Amino acid sequence: MISSSIAQFKYYKQLADKAMAQISENDMKNQINRDDNSISVIIRHMSGNMKSRWTNIFEEDGEKPWRQRDAEFEIFG
Repeated sequence: MISSSIAQFKYYKQLADKAMAQISENDMKNQINRDDNSISVIIRHMSGNMKSRWTNIFEEDGEKPWRQRDAEFEIFG
């Protein structure tokens, strides 16, 4: 089960790396309109979610108390 999950993560990381290679770093920060999240904000949010969900997966379930979810959506310069 773990090896299958790792293989899936590697596959999706490869897809994301190929997609991000097609745009500039500046484009990663662009928002189509002010109500949308940029690619970089979405990546930060997905990363926070996966770190929280997969940390101590066999001992704890769900969101971890140390996660700062709202901060993942803050726009940095």
